[in-house]
This record gives sequence, C-alpha cells and structure tokens, in this order.
Amino acid sequence: MLEAFSNRRGAAIYMVVWLFFGLALGGVIALTSDTPLANAMLFAIPLNMVYALVAGYSAYYLCRAYPLGARPAGTVAAVLTVAAVVSGVLWLLVGHLWNAVTALPDLAWAGIVLTPQLSALIVGLGILLYGCAAAVHYLVIEFVRARSAERRELESQLLAQEAELRMLRTQIDPHFLFNSLNSISALTSCDAGAARRMTLELASFFRQSLGMEAHKMVTLGEELVLIRHFLAIEQVRFGDRLRVACAVDDAAQACLVPPMLIQPLVENAVKHGICNLPEGGVIRIAAQRAGSLLHIRVDNPVDEDLHAGTGGSGIGLANVRQRLARAYKHEASIRWGRQDNNFNVDIAMPAHTTADRE
Repeated sequence: MLEAFSNRRGAAIYMVVWLFFGLALGGVIALTSDTPLANAMLFAIPLNMVYALVAGYSAYYLCRAYPLGARPAGTVAAVLTVAAVVSGVLWLLVGHLWNAVTALPDLAWAGIVLTPQLSALIVGLGILLYGCAAAVHYLVIEFVRARSAERRELESQLLAQEAELRMLRTQIDPHFLFNSLNSISALTSCDAGAARRMTLELASFFRQSLGMEAHKMVTLGEELVLIRHFLAIEQVRFGDRLRVACAVDDAAQACLVPPMLIQPLVENAVKHGICNLPEGGVIRIAAQRAGSLLHIRVDNPVDEDLHAGTGGSGIGLANVRQRLARAYKHEASIRWGRQDNNFNVDIAMPAHTTADRE
C-alpha cells in the first residue's frame, strides 16, 4: 500500500482500478435487481473506495508481517484467508450501514434492497479483492526488495572500486618516498645545498599530491605540475644527465585523468632508463587530444645491454594498467615496448573535460 502511494502515478492507478471495481459492482447490482442504476452506483462506488483503503492497508501490513519464504506457506495462506473472510464480512456490515443511511426519509434517494444473494456476492467479492490486493502487495514488496538489493550491490561495487583505486594509488607514494629519502641521505654528506633543495621539492610534491587525492579526476595540466615537481627532485640527483622534453597541446591539458596516472610512468623512465645510462638522456612526454580520445606517450632511452623487457614492468605500469581498467574498462588502453633502445608507453583514453561533466 505504501509502495503503491509512493508517487502520484501509482496512487492514481490504484484508485482507478478500485473505481472500476466499484462501477462493475454497481452495474451488477442494477442488472440483477430492480434497483435504479443511480442508486446502485451511489451505493457501490463509495463502499468500494472505502474498502480500497481499508483492505489495502490491512493486506500491506499482513504481507510485511508474513513475507513469502520467511514463514511456512500454510501459515501465510491461513492468515490471509482468515483476514480476507473477516474483511469481506466487515465490508458487508459497512454496506448495510451505508445502505441504512442512504435509505433515510430525509434523503433525496432511497437505498437498495440487500438480498441474501447480493450479500453473499459482496462477501465473496470482498474476499476475492482482498486476495488480489495481497498478491499485488507481495509483488510490489518483492520488486522493491530486488531494487534495493541491486542498489546496495551497486553501491558496494562502487565502494570496492574506490577502495581498490585508492590502494593502487597510495602504493606509489611509499615507493617514491623511499627512493627520494635515500637520495637525500646520500646528498647530505656531499652536497648539503642540493639535499636542501631536494627536500623542499619533495615537500612541494607531496603537498600537490595530497591536494589531488581529494579528487577522482584532475586535469592533465595539474598532473603535469606534479610531474614537474618530481622531475625537479630527480634533477637535483642526476643533474645534466636528466633532460625533459614536454609536448602537450592546450586541448590535452584540459582533459581529465585519474590523479597520479602519469607520474609512475615518468618515475619508471628515470629509474629504469636514465639511472642506468652514464650519459643520461631525454625523457619525452607528449599528449594530444584527437576527437573523443586523449593520447599520452612517455618514452625514454634505455641501456642497450639490458634485457628488452626492462623499462618498467613493475609497480608503475601495473598501477596504471589497473587504474585505467577500473576507471574506463575497455574504453582505455595502455601499450608499452622497446624500440631502437627507447622504451615507450602509449595510453589511449576517453577525452573528458570538466565542461563535459556539467
């Protein structure tokens, strides 16, 4: 009953159905007796609308108190049968009372003649309508329960996805922090000024990254600011050995990406590329928007004597791959490989902007 009246459309449909039953009952009374049609309708329609409310609420609470599957089927059937019979008898008593009121001499029209056959019809119809109301309520209750379960499952999936994304994202911080602290420790004994600059850049890096943690998505431009802090830290360590070439167009900078998505790729480029080359090299970061797709590429030189698979097959690429799969499913892809002593990573993902989500 409460679910049926949860919106105006449901309430209207419920009352229209019962109004139809009232019209049908009035027509039957008029056809099976000498009662005028107006008298029959004025008796049947108000009586039926009252029964719609009373039987509806009664059936609803009984259905909630005796849910299917939670109680024995015989018990549920017995309770509903008794309730239906009692409701039918009470409906007949209310009908007699209403008929007596309408038959008063002061009224402009007389009541109807309640014969034993008509009384039996009213009781039988009351039992049948009560059973129909109970069946409808069971269907509505199960439908609402199924929708609630589906909503809870979806919410659980979203929470699990967010937790996994948070876990994958936070794996990066300790990994980078340990490397940076080791570098600072090494610099303190030989170059205190460089260690101090590296400490300040590290503080700026984590301040920026903590600000990004509060968002599910950031612009690529914000991600590049974080990468610049990271590279400034590493350049204190590597000096002229580490060079960077960045080619990112304005349309790409406005696109949204998961926070800390590109940083582990650049970190891999330093750790597995520049770190192993005495002469250093250039890390190239490029991004372009092509229609509905955002293309990002990070490549770096690698030592030709190292195995072809070397170049970042650990935590960095694993995080990026899993986060892309979680955020975009099949709409995003990541590919990496070695070519001409360069290790490159290519990402293709949907090009969303803040304006697209408003």
